[in-house]
Amino acid sequence: MSFLAKNYSRRKIAFKKGKGTFLYDYKGNKYMDFLSGIAVNTLGHAHPYLHKALTKQSKKLWHVSNSFLIPEGEKLAKRLASKTFADKVIFVNSGAEANEAAIKVARRYFYSLGKTNKNRILCIKNSFHGRTLANIFASGSKKMTEGFGPKVAGFDHFKFGDINSLKKKIKKNTAAIFFETAMGESGIKVHSNKFLKQVRKICNKKKILLILDEVQCGIGRSGKFFAYEYSKVKPDIVPIAKGIGGGYPIGAVLMTKKVSKCMVPGTHGSTFGGNPLAMAVGNAILDKVFEKNFLINVRKNSKYFIKKLNDIKKKYPHIINEVRGVGFLLGLKLNVELNRFISNLTSKRLLTIRAAENVVRILPPLNVKKTEIDTALKIIEKVCSEYKQ
Repeated sequence: MSFLAKNYSRRKIAFKKGKGTFLYDYKGNKYMDFLSGIAVNTLGHAHPYLHKALTKQSKKLWHVSNSFLIPEGEKLAKRLASKTFADKVIFVNSGAEANEAAIKVARRYFYSLGKTNKNRILCIKNSFHGRTLANIFASGSKKMTEGFGPKVAGFDHFKFGDINSLKKKIKKNTAAIFFETAMGESGIKVHSNKFLKQVRKICNKKKILLILDEVQCGIGRSGKFFAYEYSKVKPDIVPIAKGIGGGYPIGAVLMTKKVSKCMVPGTHGSTFGGNPLAMAVGNAILDKVFEKNFLINVRKNSKYFIKKLNDIKKKYPHIINEVRGVGFLLGLKLNVELNRFISNLTSKRLLTIRAAENVVRILPPLNVKKTEIDTALKIIEKVCSEYKQ
């Protein structure tokens, strides 16, 4: 009998160790991990450089209160700011926490300007920003909010990719527009550059903040350091997590200097946010992601992967309806039952995970080898071939 609550639907597999793109269960079976802890394991499992950074810091200092200076955090914040739109950073521990903090920053910003009623956040209907209380109501999903009333107020919703729907939902008291640059859990849906530019223009005109959630699509997963870079749009606030820790819990909120001025002592805090151990790992991740050809290789290998997936789609259109995504945030929208397809992949030792809209999410580590991509493609094609027309 398990003493864990049943808030997860767990597969009957337990892993003993991991190395690179592979996981090994207690029976000695080897799996190719194209799930990566849901876009977390940026460099795969047990990467020696991350292990070295973690081990080195663990021998010096694990945790100290944010009542004191933390040099490792100062270093990571500076590096994140130097490569992005941001001037200031708040460190937390997860994506949900980063998104909650981003909502607080947006509301506090207008409060600091004396606009106390300008506090509503406009989000996408049936989106995903985490499972904390405010975030589930930000999602606009009945399934996620059922049973968790009373409703957390202050959120409005528009249709994905529909600029007219967005315009209609803007009110005088709209403080921010908040969505994932490339949506993960919601079905691997990527906003067009045109849409992002239109939203930025609207935000400028209406004096609304733009919050782009890059928890899942950030830190190189899109092929750029951040997915918004493709559009050349500059957001006001960006929550991040997942890939920045490579498996270690780290989250952060990036923001402009103008916005950050509202966050004075006491407005937000996190006991473990920005601890030296986490910051050491975050800096090690950036060492690798900022290497000269790292992101170039992500884009190159992703382009190859997407082409080959589309080749399989053309061969099996009754199985695969659409190949979605950008970089290594990929999805296959299916014409067959989702859970069975994922189970069939797992039986052939390829790990993936579901998303909304009957989509299989494919999230390999960013340093995946081309030969490993080829192996995954063979498994996907084999699974498709076993369905009867």
